Amino acid sequence: MFDNIFPFAAIIGQDRLKQALILNAVNPAIGGVLIRGEKGTAKSTAVRALAALLPEIEIVKGCPYACDPDQPQELCPHCRQQQGRIHRGTRRLNVVTLPLNATEDRVAGGIDFSQAVKTGYRVFQPGLLAKAHRGILYVDEVNLLDDHIVDIILDAAASGRNVVEREGISYTHPSRFILVGTMNPEEGELRPQLLDRFGFCVEVTAEPDVGKRAALMQQREEYDINPGLFIRRFQKENAQIAQEIAAARHFLKNIIFPNNLRILIGEICTENHVAGHRADLVIEQAARAMAALMKHHEVTVDDIREVAWLALAHRKREPAPPPPPPPPKHDHEHPEPPENRQDQTPETEESTSPEKPESQEASPNTRTEETPPSESSENQAEPDRRAEKQNPRQNALEQIFEVGETFKVKKIASQRDRIFRRGSGRRSRTRISQKQGRYVKSTSVAQTGDVALDATLRAAAPYQLQRTGGNGLAVVLQSEDLRDKVREKRIGNFLLFLVDASGSMGARGRMTASKGAIMSLLLDAYQKRDRIAMVSFRKQEAVLNLPPTSSIETAAHLLKEMPVGGRTPLSAGLAKTYEVIRNYLLRDPTARPIVIMITDGKSNVALGEKKPMTEAFDLASRLGLDERVRFIVVDTESQGLVRFGLARELAIAMQAEYFKIEDLKADTLVNIAKEKVE
Repeated sequence: MFDNIFPFAAIIGQDRLKQALILNAVNPAIGGVLIRGEKGTAKSTAVRALAALLPEIEIVKGCPYACDPDQPQELCPHCRQQQGRIHRGTRRLNVVTLPLNATEDRVAGGIDFSQAVKTGYRVFQPGLLAKAHRGILYVDEVNLLDDHIVDIILDAAASGRNVVEREGISYTHPSRFILVGTMNPEEGELRPQLLDRFGFCVEVTAEPDVGKRAALMQQREEYDINPGLFIRRFQKENAQIAQEIAAARHFLKNIIFPNNLRILIGEICTENHVAGHRADLVIEQAARAMAALMKHHEVTVDDIREVAWLALAHRKREPAPPPPPPPPKHDHEHPEPPENRQDQTPETEESTSPEKPESQEASPNTRTEETPPSESSENQAEPDRRAEKQNPRQNALEQIFEVGETFKVKKIASQRDRIFRRGSGRRSRTRISQKQGRYVKSTSVAQTGDVALDATLRAAAPYQLQRTGGNGLAVVLQSEDLRDKVREKRIGNFLLFLVDASGSMGARGRMTASKGAIMSLLLDAYQKRDRIAMVSFRKQEAVLNLPPTSSIETAAHLLKEMPVGGRTPLSAGLAKTYEVIRNYLLRDPTARPIVIMITDGKSNVALGEKKPMTEAFDLASRLGLDERVRFIVVDTESQGLVRFGLARELAIAMQAEYFKIEDLKADTLVNIAKEKVE
C-alpha cells in the first residue's frame, strides 16, 4: 500500500501543513486538519507520505475495525464476544479516501444484503468509517460533499464512535481517526458549524520562491525516473521524523499543563472573537503535542503561541462594529450646506430638464453616441404615452456603471416536488435518480435499481410460509417484493436575471446596486454548482449578456461592461426571456428556472403593431402560464409625486411576486428570492 510513496522529508515548502499533520499524528485528540488551497500544492502527497512513515499498529486479527487489543474498553461488539481468544497482529496505518459521490451506506455502513437473504438475519456491513479506525480519513473537496455525509463524518470524528440506526438495525463501533479534509475556497465554503469541527486549518499556496520551485521540479523528475533510489535517499530523514513522532506519543501522557496557561488560552480566544469553546480545547491539546515534540515536561507559553494560529485560522472573527454616534443636538441651528443635501426632486425615467442627470453624480464612465450636440444635451423620452409621439431617432447618454459591493447571500432554494432528477449541486433538495443522497423512503416502483433491503424483507415476510423452492435461502423473494430506495440530495438551479438597462436605471445608483446583487448571486451560484444567465434590454432590443454559465470570470467582465442608457423595449426583454427559458427546458425538462425581473415596468418600444405597454402585458401573461418557472418582479420606479405603478400590473399579469424599489438593496433582494422560492 505504501510502496513508492513520495517521502515526507522530501516535500519542499508547506512547513505549516507538515507541522499540522505531525501534531495530529502525535495527538489525534486535536481533531484533524482542514487544508484550504489550490490544487497541485502537495496536499494529498503530504497526507500519504505521513502515513507511510508512521509505525505499525497492533490490532486484533480478523477484526474489521482494527481494534486495539490493549484497550478492552474500546473493543467492538465482535471482539468483545471473542475475549480470551483474541489473536494479536500488526498492520500499517490505513489511509482511507472518501469518494466524492459516496452514499450514506458506503460511509457509515448498512445491512449486508446477500447475508440477509441467505441467513435471514440482519448482518451489519461496515463502511469507510470502520476501515478508517485508528488510521487517517482523507476527504478531498470536503466542501462539495452533501451536508448529511459531512455531518456523519464529523460526528464520528468528535465522539470516536460510529452509530448506525436505520433500516431496522442499531449498531455502534469505534471510529477514531485523524480527519484530513481539503477544499478550494473558490468552490464554496463549509457551513460555519462544520468548519468549526476541524481542529486545525491551514492555508496552502504555491511556493513563491523560484529556486525552490526549480528544486521541486528536479526532485519530481528524479522520483519519476527511479522511485526506489529516491526514497532510499531520504530514508534517514524520514526515519528521524518517525522516531520523533513515536517518542512524542509516548511522552504525551506525562506532559504537565499549568493552570495559568489555560487563562492565557482563554485570553487569546477572546481577543480573536471566536465562537464557543472548541478553539480553547484544541489549543490545549495542540500545545500538549508541541511540548511532547519539543520534549518539554511542562507546556510553555511558546508552545501555545506556536500552535494557536492553527486553531484560530478558521475560527477568528472580526469584532462587531461600534455603535453609530448619537445624532448632533440642535440640527436645526446648523443646517447642511446645499451641496451636501440629497436631491429630493421626484424622478421620472427620463427628465425633461436639460441639467446633468443625477446618475452622473456617481461618476460612471460615460460615452456619448454619435448625435448632434443639440440632441446630446437632451434627456431620454418619457416612458409613458407621450414617449410614442417623440422622435424615435433621439438617443441618450450611454453610461457604464461599476459593479456594486458584493455580499454573502442567504439560502435560496426551490420547493420540493416528486420529480426524480439527475445532477449535482448544493442548493435545492430533490429526489434523485442516482444511487446517491439520503435514503428517505421506499417505493414499489422501480426507479434506479437501488434495492431497499428493509422494505423488501418486510414486503416478503408475510408470504414466507407459502413459498417453497428457496434453494437453501432463509428468505424467498419474488419480483413483487422488491422495493427501491427513494433518495434525496441537493442539486443546482438555473437563475435568469432580466435587467432593465434603459436610461432610468442610472439614477440614484440603481444599476450599481443591481450589478452588485447579480454578481453576489453569481458567486453563490458558482459555489452551489448553479447555472445563471442575464438578459438586459435597452434602446431597441434585448441582449443575452450572460448565457447559462458558472464562469465567474466571464460574468464579472460582462457585468462590468454592461452599458446603461436609451429607451425601454420591455417586450423584447420578455421575448428574449422566453427564448432562453424555452431552450434551457428543452435541454433539461426537469429544471426549475427562477426569473428575477428588475424593472419599473415601463415600455416605449414595441416589437409589432400593438402599443408598447399592451404588447408587454400580453407577453407577460403568456409567460406566466408556464408553471415550471417562478417569476419575481422588483419595481425600480422611484418614490416620487407621480407614480405609474406599471411593474405591479406587470407582476399581476405574469402571476409573479411583486416588490418595490426600496427592496432592491443587495441583501433584501436575496431575501426576496429566498422567501418566495422556498
